[in-house]
Amino acid sequence: MTSNPSPAASTYDVVLIGGGIMSATLGAMLRQLEPGLSIALFGRLDDVALESSNGWNNAGTGHSALCELNYTPLRPDGTVDISKAVNVNEAFQVSRQFWSYLVESGQIASPRDFLNPIPHMSFVWGPENVDFLRRRHAALQEHPLFAGMSLSTDEGQLRQWMPLVMQDRAPGQKLAATWHPAGTDVNFGALTHRLIDLLQGKPGFDLHLAHEVEDLKPAGGNGWDVSVRAVHGGGERRVRAKFVFIGAGGGALHLLQKSGIPEARGIGGFPVSGQFLRCTNPEVVGQHHAKVYGKASVGAPPMSVPHLDTRVIDGQRGLLFGPYAGFSTKFLKQGSWLDLPRSIRMDNIGAMLAVARDNMPLTKYLIQQVMQSSEDRLKALRDFVPTARKEDWELITAGQRVQVIKKDAKRGGVLQFGTEVVTGADGSIAGLLGASPGASTAAPIMLTVLERCFGDRLPQWESRLREMIPSYGVKLGQDAALCAQVRERTRTALQLDG
Repeated sequence: MTSNPSPAASTYDVVLIGGGIMSATLGAMLRQLEPGLSIALFGRLDDVALESSNGWNNAGTGHSALCELNYTPLRPDGTVDISKAVNVNEAFQVSRQFWSYLVESGQIASPRDFLNPIPHMSFVWGPENVDFLRRRHAALQEHPLFAGMSLSTDEGQLRQWMPLVMQDRAPGQKLAATWHPAGTDVNFGALTHRLIDLLQGKPGFDLHLAHEVEDLKPAGGNGWDVSVRAVHGGGERRVRAKFVFIGAGGGALHLLQKSGIPEARGIGGFPVSGQFLRCTNPEVVGQHHAKVYGKASVGAPPMSVPHLDTRVIDGQRGLLFGPYAGFSTKFLKQGSWLDLPRSIRMDNIGAMLAVARDNMPLTKYLIQQVMQSSEDRLKALRDFVPTARKEDWELITAGQRVQVIKKDAKRGGVLQFGTEVVTGADGSIAGLLGASPGASTAAPIMLTVLERCFGDRLPQWESRLREMIPSYGVKLGQDAALCAQVRERTRTALQLDG
């Protein structure tokens, strides 16, 4: 894919900054809702989906809380809180509906281009963890969004579900796992390409790759002046946009700060890098068909929950294990070592120092992760794959994540592990910060952007929104019949299991 070689327009209705899944999703939604909008996308790299959206830069889990234990914390009274799990699953159902609409309308030829059914599992060992998993399963199985989840402590059943994980496992361990057939593996890089292809197939869209947005300034009375530099040629230009969306991953924070909107004041970022062990040996890969999530170490951030994942990238199957957390001052994988220091301002330094003070366990954990040897990483892998051989696994670097730091009246500052939509008061600009569940919830996040920034147009868009997302405006968890109907429709359209 190459950038649009023409000079193109100097004024657009919408400018999208960043070539990942978020910009692509918003662009595709807007094109469905109002085909006459003029849209431009500016990406800093030579292709789209080369940062966090790239297939090998993330684990590809369609996050629906079927397997992720960090979404179901244990309360002090011993009960399991499933509220976050319900919200995450609700959000993923919105993404499934949007993707189904694009497949059913023929705008994406096949869901297999980016999506594969892979069972989602939680796996624990030790009496305390087994008891927790039982409680979690009991709390979830009664909810319509989690219907179909199975629990087992039987070794024979566990061998059927995950033979590679159970092979040569030491006898006598107390084990338990849950299994759900409706899990997915998503190649967000391939999905990004499909959405950009959809946009390029219609008039009124300009794609400018290898173009870096360097500054944003309010235009006199209406919209934004966007300063752009061609990465290879060095030429600079300015375009005007009525609406700007900053979906540039970790790079969004700098641009939000440059915009000068009050809503971005006081926000900081904490970058966390990650690595995975990858296996492409067919003999090993063929023994595992699941995404198996365990429990995070004490002090570890939620994004560092260990998991063993079947991946399908461009038709080729592989396995990922990790992530192994690390630290880098870059805000993007192909960013600058000065990203973190350049993000520190007088309005956010207090919150950042407060977070540093209050998160010593996280700091200790990151130091330990950075100091790990290859043998340490292999030892962690063998908790999931007892027969793992070093020569079958290679270390790869994941996409960079930047966690949001915000001011807090009581603590000075707090570190957030979710995603944050920042919008200007007049609705002319929005930016996305944060990480997990991220890409899986791109569609509902973009609905939030539409509601905040295009509120005056929502009445005329509502019927089309309901065509794209039948549950729009309704909580599936509160309507069992609609929940079953939506799940079945999307299962059929996306050729999924469960």
